[in-house]
Amino acid sequence: MPPHGNRLHPLTPLRRAWVPIGVTASVIFQQGDRATQWIEEARSAFGVLIMAAVVLAACLYGFLSWWFTSYAVTDTELRIRTGLLFRRTAHIRLERLQAVDVTQPLLARFAGVAKLKLDVIGTEDKDELAYLGEAEARALRAELLARAAGFAPEEAVTVGEAPVRELLRVPARQLTVSLLLSLGVWAALLGGLIAPVVVWWLSASLWASLAILLPVLGAVWAGTAGRFLNGYDWTVAESPDGLRLDHGLLDRVHETVPPGRVQMVRIVEPLLWRRRDWVRVELAVAGSSNDLLVPVAPRAAAYEVVARVLPGVDLAALAFSPSPDHGSRWVVPFWWKGYGLAVSPQVFGARHGRLCRRTEVVPHVKVQSVRLLQGPWKRARGVADVCVETGANGTVTAHLRPAAEAAALLWAQADRSRTGRADAAPDRWMT
Repeated sequence: MPPHGNRLHPLTPLRRAWVPIGVTASVIFQQGDRATQWIEEARSAFGVLIMAAVVLAACLYGFLSWWFTSYAVTDTELRIRTGLLFRRTAHIRLERLQAVDVTQPLLARFAGVAKLKLDVIGTEDKDELAYLGEAEARALRAELLARAAGFAPEEAVTVGEAPVRELLRVPARQLTVSLLLSLGVWAALLGGLIAPVVVWWLSASLWASLAILLPVLGAVWAGTAGRFLNGYDWTVAESPDGLRLDHGLLDRVHETVPPGRVQMVRIVEPLLWRRRDWVRVELAVAGSSNDLLVPVAPRAAAYEVVARVLPGVDLAALAFSPSPDHGSRWVVPFWWKGYGLAVSPQVFGARHGRLCRRTEVVPHVKVQSVRLLQGPWKRARGVADVCVETGANGTVTAHLRPAAEAAALLWAQADRSRTGRADAAPDRWMT
């Protein structure tokens, strides 16, 4: 008897059917020495029957997996029932939802289907519904966000998608130039060319060279073409349920940065970008995998987007004080000049890096703990580090501060965090 609730898209069994087929292919690959024998046997009538049985079993598995998977939206939760042999029911409390993302891999876009991913507070893994019709996925996403915002069930169905206002769009040319000006990209390309040649010269083994070349090529692809495909047509838009991120050339992704859940913002400035005054904006969001807000943008435009994530914060107004000359240069020669600290009524900021400068900013209200670190060598030079830990398991560190300043900063930051949490407004959508 099929489970109660709404089923997924009828094309979903095709996705599920690839699981047993993939397992069979991996077994054949591992038994490479007998693969030829199996191919010869497959030409006989018995072999044809075996292959037909595998295909039929895969189709049956896909159909039954689809048949016994359903979802239902109640007044308080989203229930997802899955499992063919072992039943599993996920109860997702609507008030715990912090983001609902719609993703469309390339083939899914051609088929007109989409995957719904759900970020829930307090969980690391995302629950998902794959696949739904594209229109159904967007309607369900709008309903879930409306329910999470506190709308009544009968109103949530009719609210529809929240209106959006575009804030920033990254041109393809700017994205391409930013990759060409990234030292990491050229380092990966150079390593991909040199490493296999060195291995072949030392071992005279073609297989050893290929074993090194393939993962290196994968890393080069991820750092170059992969970043371009993921960041293509990157759009940031503002809506009542958070910032909408739409991006991707082959796989189209529609993500949401929920308001009030951003724990830390990082501004990345590679060396060759500074002449053009370009930056990348990264995020740390509690319980979410969204870690990139803007892949590349002019500083002023990026700061305007950050102001939407951290209301009332003006990054351009932060004044960073460098680490002291007399003690820091003996602890970290040359690189100490890249360290800086800025504290405003809203945020705690730290800067580090010479070749690739990184500025990390955490709101006082998001600080979970504050620590002072001072090893023997730093103690001898009269400096210390102040570490601020956030709710996303991240740490923002003000390096090489004078010992007296660091001690005062420790207690002052603890007070700012305590009073900030007491005065903070609750995190709610559509308010």
